[in-house]
Amino acid sequence: MVYEFEGRTEKEAIDRAMVELGIEKDAFDVEIVEAQRGGLFKKGFVKIKVHMDEPQARPLKKKEEKGGSSMKVARVEGAVTQNQPSIHPKAQNDFERDTILFVENIIKRMGYVGKISVAFRESRKIGLKIDSADSSILIGKKGKNLDALQLLVNLYADKLDHGETRVILDSENYRLRREETLVRLAYTVADRVKKTRTSILLEPMNPFDRRLIHTTINDIADVETKSEGEGIYKQVRVSYQGIR
Repeated sequence: MVYEFEGRTEKEAIDRAMVELGIEKDAFDVEIVEAQRGGLFKKGFVKIKVHMDEPQARPLKKKEEKGGSSMKVARVEGAVTQNQPSIHPKAQNDFERDTILFVENIIKRMGYVGKISVAFRESRKIGLKIDSADSSILIGKKGKNLDALQLLVNLYADKLDHGETRVILDSENYRLRREETLVRLAYTVADRVKKTRTSILLEPMNPFDRRLIHTTINDIADVETKSEGEGIYKQVRVSYQGIR
């Protein structure tokens, strides 16, 4: 199910979704559709789409106090950082064993060999890492092969009655490298838009890549973003909104 919410910031829109749907943040995926930075004479604006696997609501937990400063840029889902605790790489239950075997069999049928291990475990989410001599092929251009494999394994997880658990596939730490590339792209395009006072339409991206572009540029004055197109792979338009 998909719902839309608005707020002055991404956090405010997400908080509104949590309150109105009666669920916690880890129960849904967020796609930023439009983002405008606030200025001296206008308020900020963020429009999001909330993607839920289940319509059932869950009670909200009390908010915990947060220490330290918040990150300026939201990390791409599934990116593994060096600060994460040690994770047991082998399957710990039937679901993990079945999904690992499923991915290995798909890769084998494609004519390649790959070893699958667990990269991280979170509430309603698990990351699987592919180690293969043919990682570049399995990742594909702009990660499209990896995204296709990830879609298949999530459809399989749904058949195993684990549709509430999202499976994230990665290989050669591609997700993190892609994140760094997109952040640099976002700043470069925003700078070009401010200099030319026009708009730039980026290449089609998956929801997670688009969210990173939206979130990064939302912190830049006089520039706004909006998703355009239909389907999973939409384009982000970066537009100048300052004084012309």
